[in-house]
Amino acid sequence: MQSIREGIRAAIAYIEDNLDEALDVHDVAARAYVSAYHFQRIFSALCGMPLGEYIRSRRLTLAAQELTQGMKVIDAAIKYGYDSPDSFARAFRRFHGVLPSQAGLPGVMLRSLAPMCISVKPEGGSMMDYRIETKEAFTVVGFQRHFHNETSYTEIPAWWSEMMAKGMPLDGEFGVCIDADGSEFDYLIADHYQPGQAIPEGCITRDIPGGMWAVFPCTLATLQDVNTQMWRDWLPACRKYRLSHNCNIEFYYPLNEADPPSSKAEIWLPIQPA
Repeated sequence: MQSIREGIRAAIAYIEDNLDEALDVHDVAARAYVSAYHFQRIFSALCGMPLGEYIRSRRLTLAAQELTQGMKVIDAAIKYGYDSPDSFARAFRRFHGVLPSQAGLPGVMLRSLAPMCISVKPEGGSMMDYRIETKEAFTVVGFQRHFHNETSYTEIPAWWSEMMAKGMPLDGEFGVCIDADGSEFDYLIADHYQPGQAIPEGCITRDIPGGMWAVFPCTLATLQDVNTQMWRDWLPACRKYRLSHNCNIEFYYPLNEADPPSSKAEIWLPIQPA
């Protein structure tokens, strides 16, 4: 069985071979033998940018090179998957700072993103605390909102702030990420749900499957850094476990009112023996 890093390398090679074709996240993730949901988190952590941004940047890099060699703007737009020359021009200008019609002019500065190169082995050491736990299936009740992988790191904390300012009728024990379609996911601000319990207005219930979990301790201040390190360092280096069902969970201990950023939390990653 190939490692996560080897899988990401195979996925990147597949992307490079198909930049002028329609790319589907499920087809890309299949090269890494993980789900589209988990692949996007691993890719972002390893490569430092979301998958969609990487593909756009590589296409715009190649388009600029072809425009400097005389390709027509409309041909470049069609080749790299844009609906119209106008949408291509907007994307090109955001990336390069100039219009595609200016790319071939003498002295024009263009940007270039090189293909990602992922080492088979991690470079250097990275220390993380974790424990393995087996949990029974349980149900959560909470408010749910849909998020996109590329913007979730900023939008989810903003939603938490919004909901807490409203005085939501929940303690907010959990932040639950559940796969929607590989590129987007459902996120719940939630509590444990007991059968027969009244469901607050605007809330829903979701079932969380039982099984093994890798549990990573953190604080509110370090949660996103630990989350990134979990995907970037711990999982690719892990030989005894592989990913299980398509969800992951943030668990929050009671808030430390005197120093909220130091409040304890955990990240739960579903796993199974490799």
